Amino acid sequence: MTLTYKKAGVDILNIKQSQKAIGKLIASTHNIQRKARITHGFGHYAGIVEIPGGKLLATHTDGVGTKVVIANMMRKYNTIGIDCVAMNVNDIICIGATPISFVDYIAANKNDVSIFKKIVEGLVTGAKKSAMPIVGGETAIMPDVIEGNGFAFDLAGMVVGLLDKKDMILGNKIKSGDIIIGANSSGIHSNGYSLARKAILARYSINDKVKGVGIIGDALLKPTEIYTKPVLEMIQKCKINGLAHITGGSFTKLLRLKTIGYEIDSLPKTPPIIRLIEDQGVKDEEMYKTFNMGVGFCVIAPKDQAARIKSTFKKYKIPSQEIGRIVSKKGVFVNSQKIA
Repeated sequence: MTLTYKKAGVDILNIKQSQKAIGKLIASTHNIQRKARITHGFGHYAGIVEIPGGKLLATHTDGVGTKVVIANMMRKYNTIGIDCVAMNVNDIICIGATPISFVDYIAANKNDVSIFKKIVEGLVTGAKKSAMPIVGGETAIMPDVIEGNGFAFDLAGMVVGLLDKKDMILGNKIKSGDIIIGANSSGIHSNGYSLARKAILARYSINDKVKGVGIIGDALLKPTEIYTKPVLEMIQKCKINGLAHITGGSFTKLLRLKTIGYEIDSLPKTPPIIRLIEDQGVKDEEMYKTFNMGVGFCVIAPKDQAARIKSTFKKYKIPSQEIGRIVSKKGVFVNSQKIA
């Protein structure tokens, strides 16, 4: 049987329809606050409002999805917080904002001080790597909502960022001839786990060791890379036309920036854990629409900026390479195959 994200319980097309319906409701609130003018609302990597003094305030919220299931299976909780921070800060920097504060939300079926401390240790690690303070949060004990054998939980967060109008990057300046620089991912990151679990755990156990992968559970739990420092630095010293965090929907996320053509044909070597998923019967097109395939972040810029962008990523020990270019035909093309 061919495995798909839809068969694993996540129908991306239906989710997009829900998001569209929700977006219309959200838009009805955009003019009710006199002290904050909406600069960019629902649908990008962060919402932006202009506050008194001319500064722009950006906000974004995200969680870690069913990666929490792997944390529970491994009884390892000290890295999942890194993922939560990463999923928020990597998104907010896509519009040029500097993360300045963060709050978290932990919902669990029961109180367990030692586990909560481990989760927050990860949050603190991620916050320090992002140079961003955690200013509060909420822990909710809800046994009737969060179900599971033993301890079960969900984890989400919200980030606030600041930016000047001159630093705002929405993708509208992207043009044909621009190049796409891809920064390597550290693994699966925090998306596609419903499909990843269905594919891998049908054949392997969480503690199995696979050549090239290592222990399955450890590979699945590897924290999401945080790109905050190199991206914020290159925003100041390079001409950047677009930024994209490659998460749910993988490279289809690029169309969030601008409806133009994205041709990708020079991807880095796929991480072993992602190749293992593909080996279980997931087709190429489904992989490129679900997983990051080794690229966690994309920078779109004029070709003459490539060396400076790659050297900035290298400074922070993140490998990167030119993975493609912007073309006139509309859509996202990976190795000549249209995926969106």
